[in-house]
Amino acid sequence: MHHRPFTGVIAAPMLPMVDGGDIDWPTLERYIDWIAAQQPAGIVMNVDASEVIALDDDEQLRIIRVCRAVVDGRVPLFSGVVAGSTRAAASKAARLRDAGAQGLTVFPPFPTFSGAPVPSEMIVRFHRAIAQAADLPMVCFQFPKGWGPDYTPEILRAMAEIPQLVAIKEASFDVGQTLQTIEVARGLKHPIGVLTGSDTFIFEAMLMGCHGALIGFAGTATRELVAMHHAVHVGELAAARAIWDQLGPIARYCWRLPIRDFRPRMKEVLRLQGLFPSAACREPQLGIEADERRAIAQLCRAQGLIAHDRT
Repeated sequence: MHHRPFTGVIAAPMLPMVDGGDIDWPTLERYIDWIAAQQPAGIVMNVDASEVIALDDDEQLRIIRVCRAVVDGRVPLFSGVVAGSTRAAASKAARLRDAGAQGLTVFPPFPTFSGAPVPSEMIVRFHRAIAQAADLPMVCFQFPKGWGPDYTPEILRAMAEIPQLVAIKEASFDVGQTLQTIEVARGLKHPIGVLTGSDTFIFEAMLMGCHGALIGFAGTATRELVAMHHAVHVGELAAARAIWDQLGPIARYCWRLPIRDFRPRMKEVLRLQGLFPSAACREPQLGIEADERRAIAQLCRAQGLIAHDRT
């Protein structure tokens, strides 16, 4: 698990809920079993896709315990770490490890890391404290510009000195930033993986040189995205493009503005697939309107993700 660079597709599943916003635990177990059977390089919970900011600490720990039992060693299980201070993040990382997490995806502490520039020392000290507290493979997180710290070449080189850092999630949704991160990562003494988190151009990011993806869209069509990554890796680009031609329009629809609505949109996809009984989210996140649900159903049928008789 400490192997660098980390490669492959890490699926970031949605979190099934019942109307009212409670977690649907039986559906979660079935859904995680379905994803694990498709052999992604990992599964990560307690991140944006699984509505981490709306969950309390006890729920986050229970999610890891439940998912670890379901996964049963088939694929590595990661957890997001979301906290507002270095002390809180290090403590949470250790508790998540004890609950069964085998790797960590570290979110910047907001609002402290909002805006630019953020001093390199501040970023490195934060991540090093988490690494020392949990000693698990760790993925840092490049957000879109203005949302969090920009991983400049200097910061990325300093971060790569942390032994537990195996990859960066490159979710800037910016081609130039993605290319810069790939170039810097290649030149590191101890290279780290660059995992695209830009759901709207997963295939293109892999062509650019990303080592894989840590991606919410892998919460559906997991097997197909794993196959796409493999096809790019071995140079079978026509096969990879055919997969993305099928899936890309759905990903681009679900991640269009406002991006916060990717969760209810993706849950609607999963409901249409028969994986979720409901597309409910936890407030303040709201659901989507009937016209958008119809558009998603029409798109999923047209792209072959669901049967024509699904509504």
